[in-house]
Amino acid sequence: MQIPILQGAYTDENADFRTSYPRNMIPVPKDQGISNGYLRPADGIVAFATGQGGDRCAINWKGVCYRVSGSKLVRVNQNGSVDVLGAIEGEGPVSMDYSFDRLAIAAGGKLYYFYNNALQQVTDPDIGLVLDVCWVDGYFMTTDGINLVVTELTDPASVNPLKYGSSEVDPDNIVAVRKLRDEPHAINRYTIEVFNNVGGSGFPFQRNEGAQMQRGAIGTHACCLFSPGSAEVIAFVGGGRNEPCAVWIGANSQTSKISTREIDTILQGYTEEQLAAVVLESRVDKSHQFLLMHLPDQCLVYDAGASQAVQTPVWFVLTSSIVGLAQYRARGLVWCYGRWIVGDPASSAIGALDDSISSHYGQVIGWDFQTTMIYNDSKGAQIHTLELVALPGRVALGANPVVWTSFSIDGATWSQEKTCPAGVQGDRLRRITWERQGDMRNWRIQRFRGTSDAFVSFARLEAELEPLYA
Repeated sequence: MQIPILQGAYTDENADFRTSYPRNMIPVPKDQGISNGYLRPADGIVAFATGQGGDRCAINWKGVCYRVSGSKLVRVNQNGSVDVLGAIEGEGPVSMDYSFDRLAIAAGGKLYYFYNNALQQVTDPDIGLVLDVCWVDGYFMTTDGINLVVTELTDPASVNPLKYGSSEVDPDNIVAVRKLRDEPHAINRYTIEVFNNVGGSGFPFQRNEGAQMQRGAIGTHACCLFSPGSAEVIAFVGGGRNEPCAVWIGANSQTSKISTREIDTILQGYTEEQLAAVVLESRVDKSHQFLLMHLPDQCLVYDAGASQAVQTPVWFVLTSSIVGLAQYRARGLVWCYGRWIVGDPASSAIGALDDSISSHYGQVIGWDFQTTMIYNDSKGAQIHTLELVALPGRVALGANPVVWTSFSIDGATWSQEKTCPAGVQGDRLRRITWERQGDMRNWRIQRFRGTSDAFVSFARLEAELEPLYA
């Protein structure tokens, strides 16, 4: 019997069937003759450079990686050296965008430009509080939560208060500004409004009433541009009035929900303040279209490419822990110098993703996944053998990792774990099997876990069952 492993199940105290997503394992839909998909280890993180503090944002500008690291704007060079370019106020995530000659940073309620190799703060008092920034049609557009503010075309450091705009379809606050298809979007708490450049002597953008969306984002960084297919959209965590937060994509006046019931349930376990601090970012790589949602103790990832292939939402979890949940130590993903450069939000480490390992900055991390409920048409079963069909033998020289398995007959409590060697380097014919696995009277869930030392991909779980009843 083949048992699905790309996502699993469990139960909770509310007598609810819940979905279990793989942790630090990526579901890949691919028919390789063994199954229709497999689990591969998530990319590891190798040290690349040392910054000035926790990572707050990053961008590729003119082929160079710029990051706000702690309280400094830094330039991360291809050889791993770091140049400190100036001081940036505030704490937490910041926003970055660029024009032809300026790099803009919205941080700590202020706007900065990196221009002519120098960092400058915009001191015009008419700019007010700066929550977010984007560049569109020669203007830098910011918001203070109420107004849309544009800089002067001839002087990006100057603001005319007579040219303020507003988002007025709903009296909710503006939380972010983004540019999609050269159209600025005012992302409010409960709505999203789209503007077109019409010129004139006042505010140069006019609301496109037919393009507005009736849902918005909960926080400034809880939205990003995303490419789930051939068209780019805005992805955001939020919702409309009188509805809880979920994950949405929106474009052309339409919004579509991509979060599952399980993801919605997880989000409802966080406070409004915690969700407002969510950071959303995207990564397109090897036919995967990842949307990463950074939460305080985990990173939930949606794969649009895999979801389209299997016609069901594909999610998984990234953490930087051996067991359980912990903050994911890769943020501010930037494709630069032919690799993905990332920053650690909790330290000065700057790293690069590496798909040949799965450790994080040299530290061992764990992975786990579990099956859906094994149910033999109410006949029960004696389980003679379990085998994880895998690709072993790719571990580091000297490593001798194991895989642990346990089971649950109620979806909430688990048996004692049993181990099986995962194979040393070069042991590519190793079969990961467990014999005499007991019986099940009704149904059963099997769980597997390991560490980044066991660098193994899994194609299927095969079970040899003997019915207990006729």
